[in-house]
Amino acid sequence: MRAWINGSLLDDPTAPAVSVTDHGLTVGDGVFEAVKVVDGLPFGLDLHLARLQRSAQALGLPAVDEGDVRRGIEAVLGGAELPLGRLRITVTGGPAPMGSGRGDGPTTLVVVADAMQPWPATTRVATVPWPRNERGALAGVKTTSYAENVVALAHAKAQGATEAIFATTTGNLCEGTGSNVFYVVDGELRTPTLASGCLAGVTRGLILEWYGGREVDEPISVVERATEVFLASTTRDVQAVSHWDGRELPAPGPVTLEAQETWAKREPELLGL
Repeated sequence: MRAWINGSLLDDPTAPAVSVTDHGLTVGDGVFEAVKVVDGLPFGLDLHLARLQRSAQALGLPAVDEGDVRRGIEAVLGGAELPLGRLRITVTGGPAPMGSGRGDGPTTLVVVADAMQPWPATTRVATVPWPRNERGALAGVKTTSYAENVVALAHAKAQGATEAIFATTTGNLCEGTGSNVFYVVDGELRTPTLASGCLAGVTRGLILEWYGGREVDEPISVVERATEVFLASTTRDVQAVSHWDGRELPAPGPVTLEAQETWAKREPELLGL
């Protein structure tokens, strides 16, 4: 692991480096991006930085200095052997008084690079009993306020799954804790619209662009008719779902396999600084 914070590469990436009054630590006031690294190169960096800016704007944080971010990325990737890894770019509200109000100081910028193990070819998912609020102030925003996801993922893991799936407050399919959901009904690849409150995943958007699919909001019960399901995320790419709750699914099904093949073919186009 290599870590860079506010312009400096840390000698010890595990040493204390953020103030105890940092608003990201005290109230989760921050945004972040996770970026896959392949052979030392970040994947889809421009797309991730654009979403980081949108998230910061939605949270009312100052515009992110992309030059600083890129310098941080070059610092943590320089000299590192990362056949497969991830970058974590985090921007917080910076030091602030205890409470919800922000301080007047600068934001905190942290860039971390670490190795990553590939996900298994297939996975299991579990529906959780808590809805995702598609009308919330932070719907669709990639913030550091992940406690809801932590609880949901623990619930799913207790059932032998690696991902928890949320419905919306109206009962429509939404998303996972860290992934978008694609499913096939009547031979058609579908995924929830962004109006569902799901994250505008970089991988999600590229699958729709490169392979195709229809964005539609439907009751979560539609998956009972799905002939195949896959998850899409920065670290999972296109991962087939073998079980949803107690139901077994083909993994990978023919549409999933085609999407995986398309992804593998097009992925090199977006590798680079």
